[in-house]
Amino acid sequence: MSQSLDTLVVHAGESDQRIDGAVRLPIFQTAMFAHDDRPLRYIRYNNTPNQEIINAKVAAIEGAEAALVTGSGMTAISGALLSVLKPGDHLLAQDRLYGGTHSFATSLLADFDIAYSFVDADQPDSWEDSLRPNTRAFYVESLTNPLLEVCDLEAVVAFARANSLVSLIDNTFASPCNFKAAAFGFDLSLHSATKYLNGHSDIVAGAMAGRADLVAGVKRTLTHLGGALDPNACFLLNRGLQSLALRMRAHNENALALAQFLEGHPAVSKVNYPGLLSHPRHARAARLFDGFGGMISIELRGGLPAAERLIARLQLPLFAPSLGGIESLVTRPAMSSHASLTPEERAQAGIKDDLVRISVGIEASGDLIDDFRQALA
Repeated sequence: MSQSLDTLVVHAGESDQRIDGAVRLPIFQTAMFAHDDRPLRYIRYNNTPNQEIINAKVAAIEGAEAALVTGSGMTAISGALLSVLKPGDHLLAQDRLYGGTHSFATSLLADFDIAYSFVDADQPDSWEDSLRPNTRAFYVESLTNPLLEVCDLEAVVAFARANSLVSLIDNTFASPCNFKAAAFGFDLSLHSATKYLNGHSDIVAGAMAGRADLVAGVKRTLTHLGGALDPNACFLLNRGLQSLALRMRAHNENALALAQFLEGHPAVSKVNYPGLLSHPRHARAARLFDGFGGMISIELRGGLPAAERLIARLQLPLFAPSLGGIESLVTRPAMSSHASLTPEERAQAGIKDDLVRISVGIEASGDLIDDFRQALA
């Protein structure tokens, strides 16, 4: 029976066997299980009950063949890349990436004798120039962090297929509610589950979903490298996932309302949000996504001093890194998500020191708008 996303997030992956009648699967706070007629169950192998429930649920909501939960978003990203790339291989990657991914590519891939090239993911005609005989994968983001760009995702999939490349997408900002990566043909969809999938800012976790053979390959890699998610964090992530559809509707609605307000405010010089008609790729975002997400970034006419005053005066959003929780957060990417980049690299990526990134929570949109109005006054 086909089920909607609202139903899948609640019921997919849940065990039919109620342990002592418990409605919720208990936390199996054990590192290993006694031998019986099943394969070896050991927490590092990512095959304990609390891990398996997440794997099944994420696969269902992504519409993918298989899924794997990991100890962090960077575990999912690095594990996936080190699984599909071998020494001597070459990676194509979007030129504007999350700072942690950018640093992994620029500082660690060379240690494994893996080369990379950054490409403009919105210029398909230029990709052929960077292709090499040893190119094996193409890596992009569904919505870029922090400028909320929307690259030509359909062309990425077509190019990857035409050249026998593995297509990987960081789908953290969009979430499976807003973008179904597998349905559009991506081989692996990666998440920092710390963010929207969990949604409560109380665990660090990662997840991936996609082709079963690729997920199995990443699982083999991470069995050696570690990075499995512990049972308590699995329990909390499952709790968060069950409200994902409800939360994302609120994030989508609140962010659009706030972005429209900010775009009309005289103190704001630029608003990056794909739900705005003024966004250069709004039409593409409307075609690809079921919602525009909860992330906004802005620039103020007063530069860095104005950005710092705004952050200091806001009463509802907390000044903190990360994103995707029920509470609103603000940060400056230059000092958080992209602090690992050099000033020159940030400038090349279009990330100014005064750029403010807003993770819009599920508070009442009117209250958030009133707070930004007083802070900008």
